[in-house]
Amino acid sequence: MSFPGLKNYLARLYGTTHAGTRVWLGADGRAKARYFNSTLTSAFQPIREVAAGHIVGQEGFARTGSGSDQGLCLWKLLDHAANDDESVELDRLCRVLHAVNFFRQPQAAGSDLYLSVHARLLAAVDGNHGAAFKRILNLLDLPRQRIVLQLPAIARQQGWLLDVVIDNYRRNDFRIAVNAVDAQDALSLIDRVRPQVIKVDTRNGVCEEPALKLIQRCAERNIQVVFKRVEGADMLEILMRLARASGAPIHAQGFIWDLPHSSIKQAEPHMNRSPIRHRVAPCSDAA
Repeated sequence: MSFPGLKNYLARLYGTTHAGTRVWLGADGRAKARYFNSTLTSAFQPIREVAAGHIVGQEGFARTGSGSDQGLCLWKLLDHAANDDESVELDRLCRVLHAVNFFRQPQAAGSDLYLSVHARLLAAVDGNHGAAFKRILNLLDLPRQRIVLQLPAIARQQGWLLDVVIDNYRRNDFRIAVNAVDAQDALSLIDRVRPQVIKVDTRNGVCEEPALKLIQRCAERNIQVVFKRVEGADMLEILMRLARASGAPIHAQGFIWDLPHSSIKQAEPHMNRSPIRHRVAPCSDAA
């Protein structure tokens, strides 16, 4: 492990129990935490380059403690029960937990870590967004350049809030991803926000003409395009056509390839063209 701060932190966690501390290591080596009398841990879903299947990143999700990797989505359990301050606390705790569970695994080498920022945090935090997380990463000697903060979709009339938050995160040296409901929405966001990554939801389908325009424009501006929630072979075929037509790399994540899993898959090609069966319902921590 090339992160001495993280190594020392994990060494301090060994031997602790969930009864005596808020964060501890389970018997399986995973870091776990306690919040609202719930045990939570991390699961990761790969982000793949569509044409070749190479893994380029992993998105972290919070899950309740479980003997398997299919624990419940914590945000669906607690979001409506927690007030703004508690949601901000949970959001920050999840990001730290995911960072620890990601970088402690040697398989993380070569991949970026994508972490969602909850919508409540955008308005509830006064001052310098990202400063607290930056301090923790510095203490653990973890590389900010390998972390991408995903911001939730924001109503157009609240665009000023997104601009303020992005400016703060950039001042703290974080890369930014923004979520779009479709390719047309993504086109307007890249002009205004100038993110490093744009994530496009595919649940309502993908219109190929604006999607191709988006991919080409992002290639010109060195913006990474990720199509999320890819589940069916029909959607995969659309993305393959877009990759061939654009000649540019595009990326995707979804159940057609991977379920979220506590163990990180190595950054190597693996294209399962058949949708995964017996999967759990889609669940996003924040975006």
